[in-house]
Amino acid sequence: MAGAVTFVLALAMLFITPPYAVQSPGPTLDTLGDVPDGSPLITVEGTETYPTDGELRLTTVSTRGGPGYPATAAQIIGGWLSGTTTVLPREAAFDPEQTREDVEQESSLQMSSSQTNATVAALTELGYDVPTELHVAGTSPHGATAGLLEEGDTLVTIAAGAGPTELSSFAVLSDVLADTPPGSTVTLGVERAGEETQVEVVTDDDGDGGSLLGVMISPEVDLPVDVGFAIENIGGPSAGLMLALGIIDVLTPGSLTDGAVVAGTGTVDLAGDVGPIGGIAQKMAGAVRDGAEWFLAPVENCGDVVGAVPEGLEVAAVDTVSDAVEALEAVTEGRTEDLERCPAP
Repeated sequence: MAGAVTFVLALAMLFITPPYAVQSPGPTLDTLGDVPDGSPLITVEGTETYPTDGELRLTTVSTRGGPGYPATAAQIIGGWLSGTTTVLPREAAFDPEQTREDVEQESSLQMSSSQTNATVAALTELGYDVPTELHVAGTSPHGATAGLLEEGDTLVTIAAGAGPTELSSFAVLSDVLADTPPGSTVTLGVERAGEETQVEVVTDDDGDGGSLLGVMISPEVDLPVDVGFAIENIGGPSAGLMLALGIIDVLTPGSLTDGAVVAGTGTVDLAGDVGPIGGIAQKMAGAVRDGAEWFLAPVENCGDVVGAVPEGLEVAAVDTVSDAVEALEAVTEGRTEDLERCPAP
């Protein structure tokens, strides 16, 4: 009788799907290497490229428990017992109204946007001119431009206490707003339905002494070189930083890593700013599992990094693509005392 009950309970654990999600270390990919079919993960055409060595690994998180990918009771119990897996309520990881197709489509769009942002940020870092049209995709409901800008508008110029500045790239807009105190009135030159108009906006606070418009930008970029990515079955926005570094390494003589294995994570916007991501503990675990010696983490994730760094891994905190390049240079030159680290609480 006891054996039968145990068998039934064990069988039930294989199929019962409690309302939890399980996050574990996912695969890592070397952005300087090849994918399984032998193709380079990053290809660049239209300019000279250079051989490199070492590895720049983007990191991922494998998540079960969402629509179409249920987590069983056994997997959840295993997650609680594991030192590298996180178990959390399903609604904390997935929108309960999303279908499997919704999740996959959103993840794919995020990866596509990440690749565009990484390409623009990398080329801009290398001094390329990347003409960009800034189309409005929407505004934050309570943001500075709510009710003033419309979907489909194109931002042409911005005037903040001086003459208008042509918005030839997202980086120009970002730089002007970073130097504009919050609460300032700026004048946007806008093209709407083929006609030019001006919109005055009182800016919001970005939290760092600069301004925000509260607008979502859909960029249309004119890339001076062709950059392609051979990435399949990986989605989300967090590969941006490592993709940008891979492009930079391919387009510059020598090696950013000097033969070392470096992993990392972080979103990247068109101006090269690195943003926070989720699952960094799992990503660091996956990095050290796959041989990484160093890990580049967004500054805004430092609270999640402290106390979660696996043995054998060193972590540098970065806030921009430029910071990440400088961090790699410091590592290869042995100047590790110059690196920004995540401070203990």
